[in-house]
Amino acid sequence: MDILADKLRPKKISDVIGQSHLVGPNKIISNLVKNKKLFSMILYGKPGIGKTSIAYAIVNELNLRYKFMNATINNKSDFDAAIMEAKMNGEMVLIIDEFHRMNKDKQDILLPHIEKGTVILIGLTTSNPYHKINPAIRSRCQIFELKELTSDDIKLGLIKAKEYLPNIKITDEAIDYISNLASGDLRFALNLIEVCYYSTSEEITIDTVKEINSKPVFFHDANEDGHYDVLSAFQKSIRGSDVDASLHYLARLIEAGDLDSIYRRLSVIVYEDIGLANPGLGPRLMAAIHAAELVGLPEARIPLGEIVIEMALSPKSNSAIMAIDEALNDIHKGNTGNVPNHIKTTSKDYLYPHNYPNDYVKQTYLPQNIINRKYYKMKNNKVECSLNKLHEEMRNGK
Repeated sequence: MDILADKLRPKKISDVIGQSHLVGPNKIISNLVKNKKLFSMILYGKPGIGKTSIAYAIVNELNLRYKFMNATINNKSDFDAAIMEAKMNGEMVLIIDEFHRMNKDKQDILLPHIEKGTVILIGLTTSNPYHKINPAIRSRCQIFELKELTSDDIKLGLIKAKEYLPNIKITDEAIDYISNLASGDLRFALNLIEVCYYSTSEEITIDTVKEINSKPVFFHDANEDGHYDVLSAFQKSIRGSDVDASLHYLARLIEAGDLDSIYRRLSVIVYEDIGLANPGLGPRLMAAIHAAELVGLPEARIPLGEIVIEMALSPKSNSAIMAIDEALNDIHKGNTGNVPNHIKTTSKDYLYPHNYPNDYVKQTYLPQNIINRKYYKMKNNKVECSLNKLHEEMRNGK
């Protein structure tokens, strides 16, 4: 028996929900179908937003011979057989799900046949093809990014779904709740309303939905782009001093149970983005990580939430990372030079600073050819200004 999501799969492009930038009137995929012309393409975006639906709508509306395959399930011999079938019939569309998981052998099999036009590829992927897919394949395909569906898009899909669920009784509030719960994943929403329909003989309410699933779905796979997008947003929110956004993305990472990524990213942030503006935060972060490790989830959220609030509200400085990157840039360019003789291991001319007032004595440390190079550029914050003042007093013998 077909599941509801399959029953609702669009038969033509105009039936696709959302993605109006691709399938709306006079948009690129709509025009390709209207002109009865198809090129190899890659559709990428989050799960449940219409990649497979668009692929099926294209081949159905154009009445094209096609084969649906999965890069993780189908092996090399399956692809060989599909290409043989394409050769026998003159042309065939290969719709390949999880396309980013195709290994090099499988991609190499496809390449010459895409080039000749024997195979028209529609690759479906949740990963950015610019990162995950062979450049040779990529250059022979048009790449289209699908956008997230809105709650209104999900609601439209649920209203259509009611036609396939005889005599369904569901409150408007429950429809709204499922639409928000789905977080842009229409397939999730359709599966949920179908389970609700078959699991109760009464009207479906918010309480009915909560008994089945009260946990919102969001795209977060530790091996995919969504994971790195959340980590990126997490760091940028702390860097931007938005405490609420910082806590939101922390909550998403916690919900995914991804404590290791939280620890690593916070350890970067505390030195990259806060740095010398609040150097005491580094040890406090390590203490919070230790506490989180000690108690585990769900209690780990407490020390992590506290340290993230402090980091988001803290003054920021990137002077340390800028300084070391400037120094490394000189090394990469070959701007090095010899170590001055008086600070070499065997030197007898080295002036030992601790033998002088304020533990400071003027002498040269940088190589001669970059003697005036300045890597560290002070930021105007309380700690760095204070450190600079102490440095100047030491140099001036005060």
